[in-house]
Amino acid sequence: MTSYFFNDLLSTIVDRGRGIVERGRDRRPSGQNLAGLANDLLSGRGEATGIALARDLFDNYATLDSAGRTAFFRALASEFGPDPEALAAAAEAYLKEPGEATALRLHQASEPRRQELIRRLNRAPGGTAALVAMREDLLDRLPDHPDFRPVDADFSHLLSSWFNRGFLVLRRIDWSMPASTLEKIIRYEAVHEINGWDDLRRRIDPPDRRLFAFFHPALVDEPLIFVEVALTAAIPEAIGPILAEDHHPIDPAQATTAVFYSISNCQKGLRGISFGNFLIKQVVEELARAFPSLKTFVTLSPAPTFRKWVERQVADEAAGTLRAGDREVLATLEDAAWAGDPATAERARPVLLRLAAQYYLQARTDRGTPPDPVARFHLGNGARLEQLDFLGDPSPKGLGESYGLMVNYLYDPKTIERNHEAFANKGEVVASTAVKRQLRGAPEVTQAIALSA
Repeated sequence: MTSYFFNDLLSTIVDRGRGIVERGRDRRPSGQNLAGLANDLLSGRGEATGIALARDLFDNYATLDSAGRTAFFRALASEFGPDPEALAAAAEAYLKEPGEATALRLHQASEPRRQELIRRLNRAPGGTAALVAMREDLLDRLPDHPDFRPVDADFSHLLSSWFNRGFLVLRRIDWSMPASTLEKIIRYEAVHEINGWDDLRRRIDPPDRRLFAFFHPALVDEPLIFVEVALTAAIPEAIGPILAEDHHPIDPAQATTAVFYSISNCQKGLRGISFGNFLIKQVVEELARAFPSLKTFVTLSPAPTFRKWVERQVADEAAGTLRAGDREVLATLEDAAWAGDPATAERARPVLLRLAAQYYLQARTDRGTPPDPVARFHLGNGARLEQLDFLGDPSPKGLGESYGLMVNYLYDPKTIERNHEAFANKGEVVASTAVKRQLRGAPEVTQAIALSA
């Protein structure tokens, strides 16, 4: 009831504000200049008028075609930065008389006008969701318009504040949730496709299955990120048994291992704003409290760029990564049918596991980080590279991305901080003895690769 009351109240304010706006100026035609509307919004002081202008800007933005939206972002980049004269004056004042007062003035002068515009837009009904969608459009344009990056920096700065951990709500997703939320879980799953309602039920309904998601009060019933969990008796080596239709649940009180087998970000407009590290750590705490028998917390993760990296080593004769005979073995893996041929698979096993160890422990991007994005995420969160799983995912997608390779990352609460510090400060990949053993006799990987690879 309280939520409906405030929504109705806000709608009333918007309607009254629109009346004030329309009395104060001629009705703008369709396709109006959004930059002009943005300037009106920044110059206004009244709450009702400001909310109405913000809603008008969103409504008009929604009618723009792709070229119109690009033009709007171009205006934000060129016309809504800091005031150069005010910034220069504030900088000169600080240099002449350094202190808290002049530093504050410099800080205020250096803030782009875009940031205040975004704050005022956020006051509109549904403003947060609309801004997240707007940033998604902006992100799509960045590759072709690098001059829009300052605009994205302002969006990212403010969204990071509004979506910090203190505002996030953890919920367990189960069959009692509204159908609209469950439909979004099906749609947003990015790692292992959910094939309809029956498949979703198998992932959330059995007693040894859990699905947790983060929500934000401003995005009602819109999950931000979610993780799927299987409670098992051992560290799994493959995804098939976890997703199997004929899975036989175990008593969760007897489980010793919690497996995070899928993590999906739901809002493209929030890309680069980290939720996953908080999500995993909080879910570990929740599960440990609920099931004291759980001693091991691991992921079962894809290796999405492993095959591309291997193919690059094959193509580069000077790379020195491969041993004699590796190219011949890898050539037999071009047809996906190899995974079903036991003889071919056994020949490929030692080659792929050794190359995987080189890929994770030795290969680096031109920034000095591991080339695998999933590895960067989990290692950066303090996990340990625990196990390499040969043919862990023999699906067409798995074979196409990684020759079916999957990986387990171990989250040990006792070592998470130490592992994180080793990775963050030294770039060290903390790995188990079993993974390091795969490196025996392997050539050293010496060349860096581009992050975009």
